[in-house]
Amino acid sequence: MTLATERAGGEGYRPDDISEPAARAAHHLRRPSLAPAWIAFAAILIDAILFSLATWFAEYAATPNDTFRPWTVAVHGLIAGAVAVCTAKALGAYRIERMRQVVPSILRGMIAYGCAAFLAEVVAPPQALALETLFILLVTAVVFVAPSRLAFASVVNWAIESGLTQRRAVIYGGGPEAEKVLRAISSRPNDDIRVHAVFDDRGNPRVADLALEVPKIGRFADLVGFCRRAEIDMILITLPPTADRRIANLLDRLRVLPVPVHLTAFSSDYSFRDDRGSISTLIPASFRPERRIAKLCFDVAIGSLLLILLSPVMLGAAIAIRLDSPGPVLFRQLRHGFNNRPVRIWKFRTMYADQCDPAARNIVTRDDPRVTRVGRFLRKSSIDELPQLFNVLSGTLSLVGPRPHALDARSSRRVAFEKIVDGYSARHRLPPGITGWAQINGWRGEVSDPEALRARVEHDLFYIENWSLWFDLTILLRTPFSLLDTRRAY
Repeated sequence: MTLATERAGGEGYRPDDISEPAARAAHHLRRPSLAPAWIAFAAILIDAILFSLATWFAEYAATPNDTFRPWTVAVHGLIAGAVAVCTAKALGAYRIERMRQVVPSILRGMIAYGCAAFLAEVVAPPQALALETLFILLVTAVVFVAPSRLAFASVVNWAIESGLTQRRAVIYGGGPEAEKVLRAISSRPNDDIRVHAVFDDRGNPRVADLALEVPKIGRFADLVGFCRRAEIDMILITLPPTADRRIANLLDRLRVLPVPVHLTAFSSDYSFRDDRGSISTLIPASFRPERRIAKLCFDVAIGSLLLILLSPVMLGAAIAIRLDSPGPVLFRQLRHGFNNRPVRIWKFRTMYADQCDPAARNIVTRDDPRVTRVGRFLRKSSIDELPQLFNVLSGTLSLVGPRPHALDARSSRRVAFEKIVDGYSARHRLPPGITGWAQINGWRGEVSDPEALRARVEHDLFYIENWSLWFDLTILLRTPFSLLDTRRAY
């Protein structure tokens, strides 16, 4: 399948303008830090494999050849592996500070494997000798558990000592208040926060260009753009609580970011954990690492299944497009993704090849002459969106989330979305999705009036604030029924 061409960058798209020092600093921080949740996730996957293999080999060694059933024992191994991982999780074995302690980590692993071994003993074939089975299980525990714990401790220690797990922070508000916070953070026993920059609207001599070797790189006008270019884990506001009106104004403008915002004056230990119950957390993170992992697993599992099930439909659509009009089958377009960053999405081509509109300058309206006969059906049925399953598997889209709009998205009255809804980009605090809460409630297709866009944004914000895997599954199950309403789909 060939692709419809698009103009590089998309017409009308303008990245957030920031100062040159801020742009340079953001360039060096464009790769994210390694969150402890990802280390724990990797350890869980490795443990699940190791515990399952250990149980399988133990039963293989303890069972006579004539009674050994490989697939049955494989199921036993998977169950035992799941039990072992759950036990280890309950014991706190995947907390990063505990993974660094080799001997306690080995003991927790042995206990977890002991639960799996007991299960293996219960489900093992009755012909297996109990003493022989127990001995083999003990040997496999030593062979599998001890080396893995040594490896975990080595990797975790290396990651921490290399600074890969440090939480990146920026400060708004320089001067003595910023220096006080910097000293407090550096004096913490387990300091895992590194402040990379200070932003302040005041100039010299009130705010120096350096605060304890941390540079001031811009004003507040640069802060949002910086946090969209760089991978930042938190924003620290050093203003006093008495400046409540100024703080409220800052928060209104920072709510478009997925980054947690803390007021340093309310922190007692300067740990700044992203906790909704913390008094210092003014805006919690909208997409914490735990959420990312859960959503990624959900998207890969369900997305792969949907791609397999819907592949005949996609093949039929591709053939129909080829037969209906000359030109490529697929169309790609830059749209807003997570944290307002542009992502390239895939769709089936629904317009005549010479009239495609990659920049989405002209909204598709009812009976639009640019849309082909096949394209009209594909748009009404939303089959044109199915190639975005490849986006899901590549990680640029999610199955469920706010729908990604074009970079220069406008209503049918040619008004930019950002001018219609104040804080419109706050809907980009979660990854965009193929379907969403707004879509299953009838808000899809053309944006013909401001109220239609406001309703979409309200639904998107509700989804972001109430996200859960169950909510995602509910939206997916309701999506086929919502497609029956084609009033705005053309």
